[in-house]
Amino acid sequence: MVIELIKKEQESQVITRPIEDIGFVILDHPQITITHAAIQYLQDNKAIILSCNKQHLPQGLMLPIEGHSLQSKRYKYQIEASQPLKKALWQQTIQYKIINQIEVLKRLERPYRRLEVLQQRVKSGDSENAEGQAAAYYWKHYIDGFKRDPDGESPNNLLNYGYAILRTMVARSIVVTGLLPTLGIHHKNQYNAYCLADDLMEPARPFIDIIVHEIHENKKLESFLDIQDRKEVLKVMTADALFGKKKSPLMVGYGMTAASLADCFMGKKRKINYPLLI
Repeated sequence: MVIELIKKEQESQVITRPIEDIGFVILDHPQITITHAAIQYLQDNKAIILSCNKQHLPQGLMLPIEGHSLQSKRYKYQIEASQPLKKALWQQTIQYKIINQIEVLKRLERPYRRLEVLQQRVKSGDSENAEGQAAAYYWKHYIDGFKRDPDGESPNNLLNYGYAILRTMVARSIVVTGLLPTLGIHHKNQYNAYCLADDLMEPARPFIDIIVHEIHENKKLESFLDIQDRKEVLKVMTADALFGKKKSPLMVGYGMTAASLADCFMGKKRKINYPLLI
């Protein structure tokens, strides 16, 4: 099966891509038309279909229902996971997030020693909120005078976009692995269908931060998201990351992350294979 993409920039152009090579389809224009047959083939190949609103922010997400041959078995272990196990897994999650925040500040030649201390102090379930303390320090030194606020001025809008893309990418990995994206290890909001995606994406947020910082340094961001900015952020999916001893593009590697979590639920492993910035 080959998907045809109609590109209208300077003139109409037909581009073909093997459907097996497509993991992510973003619908970001009101005049886009996609056939039901194309949707079926994309879902057969575990691709995500993401629709965006007028502000170019992700609004709707379509994932395949059946993701793995052992889906029912993995659901069972995930549902029955003990609270001590979940707290231990969340501790690892925050430790990896802070490690990657440290790497961002190092690259930006900003102070980072306080984060090293906090990373060592993360306790089971992050009972002392090291994540929050680290975030306050991190954003203070990320950009001079910057305040992280989802409704704030640029580059907050670009961070929002990047995190939404990241969340979708992680959700795909979870479903393909045969886990429930709704049932998190820490996030528990009853109105959130992607609690587990919100958990697993935390250590990868700094991958977005470093891209957005580079965009911010190279140009003055406007209140809207132009297409070039969005293209730059989408490069996060192919960004190299270190998963244990293996280097892999982030989107591919998150399959290993989700699979390692499934093994933790089943008692085969004790650690989640999270990505590290390299």
